[in-house]
Order: sequence, then structure tokens, then C-alpha cells
Amino acid sequence: MKILGIGNALVDVLVKLPDEKLLSELDIAKGSMNLIDAEKREMIFEKIKNFTITQTTGGSVSNTTLALKQLGEPVGFMGKAGNDLYGDFYLKEMTQREIELHLIQEEALSGTAIALIAPDGERTFCTYLGAAADMRKTDLHPSILEQYTHFYIEGYLVQNHELIETALEMAKSLGMTTIFDLASYNVVASDKEFIQSLVDRYVDILFANEEEAKALTGKSSDQALLEIAKKTPMVVMKGGAKGSWVKQKDLFIHAPVYKEIHPLDTTAAGDYYAAGFFYGMINQANAEKCAQLGTLLSYHIIQVIGTKLPEETWNEIREKAKAILAEEC
Repeated sequence: MKILGIGNALVDVLVKLPDEKLLSELDIAKGSMNLIDAEKREMIFEKIKNFTITQTTGGSVSNTTLALKQLGEPVGFMGKAGNDLYGDFYLKEMTQREIELHLIQEEALSGTAIALIAPDGERTFCTYLGAAADMRKTDLHPSILEQYTHFYIEGYLVQNHELIETALEMAKSLGMTTIFDLASYNVVASDKEFIQSLVDRYVDILFANEEEAKALTGKSSDQALLEIAKKTPMVVMKGGAKGSWVKQKDLFIHAPVYKEIHPLDTTAAGDYYAAGFFYGMINQANAEKCAQLGTLLSYHIIQVIGTKLPEETWNEIREKAKAILAEEC
């Protein structure tokens, strides 16, 4: 098993807010993902210039591939960035981490995601997609996909119907296992019918949180999980402090959180969960262990600001992950 991820190649600009006043000023919903234009991007940068800012590579699938690589698994990523300082930063960071990088660079501004982190750790994204949104179906080549067995794509690409549908159709035609993350409740709500059609026709494994599952089905989270599972072979639903659930055929499991903790920053919690889950799949673990590995990684990432963990933490994670895999069922 070897995963190729496709998603927005972004640079995250992380800002820890002292309160929620700026969210009100910007008139944006806490916890949402908001697409912004270049003008609003500059306006927000002006408002946050006196805050402490951390810069790191970002993008949902990009975060997952980096975490999976840290667990020792080969993984690929495909995306598009600009020929600017942010694009060069992204290229350098991903190359240094030894990701199998299929990055297209063009003369444009790179995508940036400004993450406004509230005191309770919840993040609100103001995302300028830039070059990331310029990826086209002509950028997809079977010769790249054929190097992998599993294809992982994020819902944040859904604004480009032609790209995401072509990508899933190509992966499916090559016999790859297709994995789709719904990404954000407002992304789902804004294009529900199209997303549902993708799930019905192409998706083998669906990742969602409770709000995304509700947005897709219009039902409560437990009923939403069962509804989605009627059309998708495997559904993984994340519930934050409530843990996660996996539904696959007759199998239904609940995995509690690794440990209860007050999050410092929930940025990339779902991305890291996916990486842990995939690590279990690669090592032929059952669904319960895959979910446990997902919760292990998400537990650690919510204790730091941003999407990166120090090496000593990764050493601890690797040892615990091996122990989970070795445990008897």
C-alpha cells in the first residue's frame, strides 16, 4: 500500500488570538474555512501584523502526507504553487522532508491560509488559494498515479468540479483505492449535491467530522454515519473529544480519544488523524487499531500551535504506534 495525496499546496500563517474580537470585526464564523481574495488577504495581514505569527507548510492532504512520512512510510503529494517566496518555502520544506513531490509551480501568488486561533484552540481559516486553485485536469497524469495504490483527495478542491471528478475517475479506473476527506462543513453545505454524487460514484473510504456528516445528509451525526455507510464501503467519522467511529459493512466501532486534554490549537487534528489511520492500514491493522493510531496522532498535534511536532515527540509517537500494532486484539 502506498498513498498519493492531492490537495491545495498552501503555506499556513498561524496567529494566536488573545480573544475573539478580530473574528467579529471580520464577520466570519468561528471554526469556518473562508475563501478570500487578494485584497482581503492584504487587509487581514495588516490587522495581524502586531501578533506573533508562525509560518509552516499547510493544506489538509499536505499535512497528512508529512505526518505519514514522519512515521516512516513513503508517500506522494501533488499540488500547485507559485514562483514566489511562499512557493519556494513550500518546495524547500516538502523536499527536505523527503516527500515524493509532484509540485507544479507557475507565475502566480502561492496559496496562503491564515489560521486565526481562538483562546480555546479552535481555528478559523481565511484562505487565499492563489496558484493552488489553478490546478487543472490536464495536470493529472496516469503515469504519476500508477506509482501508488491509494488515492487521497481533499474536499477543499471541490470548487474545481472538473479537476476533482477527473482525479477520482482516473484513480478509480487505475484500480486505486479512493479516499475522500470532506474537509469542512461549509464546503459541504455549499456544494452538497455534487459532493454526494462523488461519494456515490467514486469513494471507497470517506473521512468526515460530525458537522460535515450532518451537512452532507441533513441528519444527526449517528444517523448520518449510517446513511453515508449505505453507499460507501468505509466511513470514518471524527467527533473531537468524543473520539471517532468507523463503519465498514457489519463492523461498527468507537475509538475514544487517546487522552483527554484541553487543546492549544486544533489545526491539523483531522489531518493527523488520517495519517495515523493510514499508518495502521499500511501495516494491515484492523479498523479499531487504525482508529487508535489516528487518535494518537491527533492527541499530540492539538498540543502545539501549527502543523509540526518536534522530533522528540515523533520518537514517542513512533514507539507508541509500534506498541499499538503489536497489541493482541
